[in-house]
Amino acid sequence: SVLKEYGIRISMDGKGCYHDNIFVERLWRSVKHECVYLTAFEDGRHLKQALHRYFRHYNQTRYHQTLDYQTPDEVYYGQSISLAA
Repeated sequence: SVLKEYGIRISMDGKGCYHDNIFVERLWRSVKHECVYLTAFEDGRHLKQALHRYFRHYNQTRYHQTLDYQTPDEVYYGQSISLAA
């Protein structure tokens, strides 16, 4: 196959092993329910722009319960982030 030719391996969870990918699955659930399903995008360009805005919001301004109500950026950088309006 083309993937093998370029040394690319497909990584998949084992059957019934949801723990292997639980964080990514939760992220995509949030993306779909908080962004994608709420908008009828005109085309791929508008979808890409919306996803860019959503991920900026997700990382910089959206508080996460599992992060003790901090943003991912606050946790990663170890400080509160001051954002311009």
